[in-house]
Formats: sequence, structure tokens, C-alpha cells
Amino acid sequence: MKTLPFERAKRKIIIKNKSETDPKHGCNPEKRPVEELLNYGVIDLDKPKGPTSHQVSAFVQQILNIKKSGHSGTLDPAVTGVLPVALGRATKVIEVLLNAGKEYVAIMHLHKEVEEDKIRKTCDLFTGRIKQLPPVKSAVKREWRYRKVYYFEILEIDGKDVLFKTGCQAGTYIRKLIHDIGEELGGAHMAELRRTKAGPFNEDSLVTLQDLTDAYHYYKNKKSEKFIRKVIMPIEEATEHMPKIWVNDNAIDSLCHGADLGLPGISKYHSGIQKGDLVVIMSLKNELIALGESRLVSKDLVKDKGIAVKTTKVFMLPGIYPKIKKE
Repeated sequence: MKTLPFERAKRKIIIKNKSETDPKHGCNPEKRPVEELLNYGVIDLDKPKGPTSHQVSAFVQQILNIKKSGHSGTLDPAVTGVLPVALGRATKVIEVLLNAGKEYVAIMHLHKEVEEDKIRKTCDLFTGRIKQLPPVKSAVKREWRYRKVYYFEILEIDGKDVLFKTGCQAGTYIRKLIHDIGEELGGAHMAELRRTKAGPFNEDSLVTLQDLTDAYHYYKNKKSEKFIRKVIMPIEEATEHMPKIWVNDNAIDSLCHGADLGLPGISKYHSGIQKGDLVVIMSLKNELIALGESRLVSKDLVKDKGIAVKTTKVFMLPGIYPKIKKE
């Protein structure tokens, strides 16, 4: 099975000290009240064909009667599929999804008949590191840049139509990729496109706007939380693809005020962390506390003195865990 880089990562959890967490403070993400999920959750939305990604995000606000939401990775109006939408305070997590790898299934329509062997050999040339010029209508400056295509798998060839699946670095334009392949094959254009993965989100957990509408109706009018909990996930789901460091309860409050993470506060951590990596700082109840830049590699996190992570973005509100009283 073709996979994105983070899916191939074999991370192990290394225990630094066997700490306990106080049940009186914080909350397991799966047990958060629904009202909090509505302001601090994420939806793996199946974007329909027609509206823009911005319009879909606005529809979510209207359905859930909230004032703020944000989507990860714009999809053109004609494109469908995985569009993670963060709610309320959770919109700050979009940053970690924008740079995550993506997967698409598309139909490339060739402008003339081409032998299957030539199609396959040409597509192979567009895997690995490729040079791409963004289209005229794009959200970025139009200049040549390099992107990685992790895999390009042809699923079926039917005459001039080529059905394929590709996994690529964030910011890779599939329409332009198809155009560039077509330049080698006598012309081609994108006939259809669907995103099947965006970071840790995939088609397994997709919900439609109608699913969301029904779930909210049952929650508000039938007092049933069953469906709303299925369609709105805790914010932590958006960080499943990232390396993590779990901290002791007594280290949390200072982190919530923006302090950097010191080595003494660490309880356990993932293997494979490199200096400069963006890492997730978690509580022992698996709550998202903050994001930060690792100052050390994993093997050095066992030390007792120094700064482990420079905090860059805080999610947990102060006061959830007690402040350490200085002697």
C-alpha cells in the first residue's frame, strides 16, 4: 500500500519517568462536553462539488451556530473530498494540517491516444522531487519551486482517460501536475479530482454537511449526543501525524502561559524527534497543550537540565491545571 511519509514513521514511546496524572484536573479529550467540542473540535468534512472551501466552512458555522471556523488546504469548487474544518478556538491547529502531506485520486484525460507503456514511463518521471510552476490563478506567488511527489499509482487506463492516485507534499498542484505530464504525452487536462487524505484525515471518518445538520438537530432537539460526537472530533485528532512529548501535570500551567518546556517536566516522548522538528506537547490525559520547536533530538530528552522545546503556539487555557507553588 502506498503511504505518505508520516504514515511510514515508526515512532516508539520512550518512558522517562512513570508519572501519574491527577483526575481532578483536565479531561480526557473523548469525554469533553459537546459544548466544548463545538468550540474546540475538528470535522473531517467531505467537501461537495460546487461551493468553495471558504463557503463550506461558512456553511459549518451556520449549521452549528458558531462564529468561527477554518479549513485546511483549499480545494477548488469542482474538487471534492477530505476538507478538515476546525471549530472556534481549534482553528489555530490549521497550521499543522496545511503543511501535512496530501493524497488525491484523479482522472487525467489525454488529448490523443498514447500507448500504455509510454503513459506509465512518463508518469514515473513525475515522482520524487519535481519542479513546478503554480497556475496563474493560485494563492501563492507564481514562481518555480520544488515539490515532492511521494507516489504516483495508475489505477486504470480506459482509452484516453487515466485514473490515478498520488501522494504529494503540501502545496503541489495536481491540475498543473497533470498539465505537465500532458506536455510529454501530447496534451492532457484534469477531468476529475478528489482529495482522499489530508494529514491524518482520510475517507474513513468523512462526514457530509447533511450528516452534520442531522447530528446537530438530534443534539439540540432530541438531547442526544451520540451523533454529534461521531461527526465532531477532539482537536487532538488533527495532531495524530506529529511527534509528541507528554509532560507531568506540574509542568502544564507554565506552558499555558507560554513558557518553554524544560527537560525536568517530561514524562515520556516519541523516538525519532530531530532538532528543529515541530512537536506536540501533550498532557498525560492526551490533551493538546501546545506546539513547539524541539531544541534536542530524542536521545537527549532523557537529560534533566535545559530546554527541550521552544513553545510557539499554546492551545490549553491557563488554570486548567494548578500552578506550581514556589517555596
